[in-house]
Amino acid sequence: MRYIGGKSKLLDFIESTIAANTRGVRSVMDIFSGSGIVSSFLQSKGYDVISNDILYFSYIINRGSIGIAEVPSFKTLGIPDVLEYLNNLRAEDTTFPAEKFFITNNYSPTGDCKRMYFQPDNAVKIDIIRLTIEDWKTRGLLNDDEYFYLLASLINAVPFVSNITGVYAAYLKFWDVRTFNKLHLEAPAVGNPNQTIRCFNSDFREIAAHPADILYADPPYNERDYFPNYHILETIARYDYPAIKGVTGLRPYTKSPFCSKKNVVQAFRDLIENSNSRYVLISYNNEALLSTEALSEICLNYAREGTFRLFEKDYRRYKNKIPNNKEGLREQLYLFEKN
Repeated sequence: MRYIGGKSKLLDFIESTIAANTRGVRSVMDIFSGSGIVSSFLQSKGYDVISNDILYFSYIINRGSIGIAEVPSFKTLGIPDVLEYLNNLRAEDTTFPAEKFFITNNYSPTGDCKRMYFQPDNAVKIDIIRLTIEDWKTRGLLNDDEYFYLLASLINAVPFVSNITGVYAAYLKFWDVRTFNKLHLEAPAVGNPNQTIRCFNSDFREIAAHPADILYADPPYNERDYFPNYHILETIARYDYPAIKGVTGLRPYTKSPFCSKKNVVQAFRDLIENSNSRYVLISYNNEALLSTEALSEICLNYAREGTFRLFEKDYRRYKNKIPNNKEGLREQLYLFEKN
């Protein structure tokens, strides 16, 4: 999945910084885990991980993959290949009424809806799979691991048939070639049974108090909030029939304080003050809402004397049209041992 601020090219930078500049770190709290790529990588390197994100679809991706030690058996359900069954499922094989098809009725050009997020066939497929998974869970045919495993598979499959440029803040006015693909569920890669990973769907101020050797925080860098960019994935994940509005059918949400010039300083203070970890490691960059000097000052206020360090790495920006710093974009890691 293409994810804003994804750290796929910075994983070695993050892990090597931890390994070379900390002592006795065995557990990491990835408090803004997003797609889970950092949590997964650190787990593969032998760390126990606490993975958290306030977005429910992100929680599902992590809980249904790295949050499971082995592929579920689906013994109670009694279907030999569950993903194959769902991939071949047709609307006529189910008894769900058409008015329950929330994605079809609101994000595909059918009936009175004009939004072009999904081709009608794929929209129906998303709905019947999501409804079937929920029905199985309600009837006691799935345990938690099985439920989240199937939901993670569905969420991961949706971007491959979505009529977008990368995020869901807008849809294309013509059908992209990918939208003609058939929605296809694939098995998520599960976690390592030799490492502990716990997944949460909590506000950062609440979860930070959980003990860990190091808190790794990758908050939003600018005023571009994550929620509107992934609102349809959030709705598929929750499938709660929200009241939506606007051209894109946006569901209600609360803006992250890290995306507000007025609130970002207090957000960082809340993050660090609530932390129950020995070390704090923050991912940011030199073109973010807070300047390097401002965030360094915040960190120094909470750092044990002589422990604060700033690491930087040149990095290619997400979009060239974004106004750039004359010295170039640099990804940053703020590391210190907390007082």
